[in-house]
Amino acid sequence: MNLRVFLLLFVFLCSTNLYASLTIEITGGADNPIPLAVVPFGWHHPGIPTEDLAAIISADLQRSGLFRSMGREDMLSRPEFGDEVHFRDWRLLDVQYLVLGSVKIVNDLYQVHYELYDIGSARKLGNWVVSDTQDLRDIAHHISDVIYQKLTGVKGVFSTKLMYVTVEQRSQGMQKYQLHISDEDGLREKTILESTQPIMSPAWSPSGRQIAYVSFQGGRPAIYIQERKTGKRIKLTGFAGINGAPDWSPDAKYMAMALSKDGNPEIYVMELATKKLRRLTNHYAIDTEPRWAPDGKSIIFTSNRGGSPQIYRVSVLTGKVDRLTFQGNYNARAEISPDGQDLVMVHREGEQFHISVQNLRNGTFTNLTNTDLDESPSIAPNGSMIIYATQHKGRGVLGAVAINGVVEYRLPSKIGEVREPVWSPYLR
Repeated sequence: MNLRVFLLLFVFLCSTNLYASLTIEITGGADNPIPLAVVPFGWHHPGIPTEDLAAIISADLQRSGLFRSMGREDMLSRPEFGDEVHFRDWRLLDVQYLVLGSVKIVNDLYQVHYELYDIGSARKLGNWVVSDTQDLRDIAHHISDVIYQKLTGVKGVFSTKLMYVTVEQRSQGMQKYQLHISDEDGLREKTILESTQPIMSPAWSPSGRQIAYVSFQGGRPAIYIQERKTGKRIKLTGFAGINGAPDWSPDAKYMAMALSKDGNPEIYVMELATKKLRRLTNHYAIDTEPRWAPDGKSIIFTSNRGGSPQIYRVSVLTGKVDRLTFQGNYNARAEISPDGQDLVMVHREGEQFHISVQNLRNGTFTNLTNTDLDESPSIAPNGSMIIYATQHKGRGVLGAVAINGVVEYRLPSKIGEVREPVWSPYLR
């Protein structure tokens, strides 16, 4: 179960962007995290590096909740190469795995060599070289992904991104809405849209090159698609009534959405090449919040057609609808895990809203959070973590929890409230 020690461990790296909107507070981890040390990387170039690779890697792995990173002040030595490693010293420090490396610049390329050792067996688990012009922080996150996968067998998500909306109260009751994209650790935040009108329902394309969202610019909701790099955007829909909850199909050829253009909120699918619409549901109740299944053959959605909000699934081919949730009288805003096994949703118990998970094979239902007002869950592309919006000390913040419940952390905003997070796919 969760380790409720409330460490409130703020990860302030020497390479931290002081103007980043989000910071990490680790609130729970695995009961027996694996002790690991990341030695400061050697630097073989005039001047000083712009980023501290070892600090970023150490923070990444510690944030996963599965590892306990050793502080530099506790290291007896700082080897740069494998022949400098004294395994007995690291065993005395109870370190299980050791990461070391060095950086140099060759022909304007960063060349980073790093190695991973199992201290108990005195065995090298791998050595790699990264050669790239990209930012050192990107390289550090890539290294974290490689090490995480080597030690857990699961692909890392440290190189992915988060997208979310912030709301800031201005003078005379006005509000400023901003759509942001940041690194998975909340740093290097970039504002990609700003408006005095609401911004809602951000969504990533499968490649991560485009985003979709709902904007009330112009006085009523409309769905937009925007190029992430250039900022170029198009207005996809602007029908009378509701234009909401866009979601790309896994092959990026279609967009699911909720529209009320025919009088009642229903689930539609648009072929993006032709803009041709097809209505999937037809019911007097409210059907909304569509999300594609990973195989692209069905869409899950929220509907009150049974008397209370529950999760349903509709076949894209036949239009056949099946109810998926029966636990309690409120389940909404659902998403299916990448492996298709779990359904993550907002579930109400009494007056509290939690993030919960239901196994689609055996029906097992588990509450993952115990805070009062959790919403908008989004699953990491490796299926291990869930990002969601919640309240902490009266403010809207982001929370993260492992899909098995053993890891938790928060990402509070320094300015404004944070809403509607969505985890990126693996970026190409």
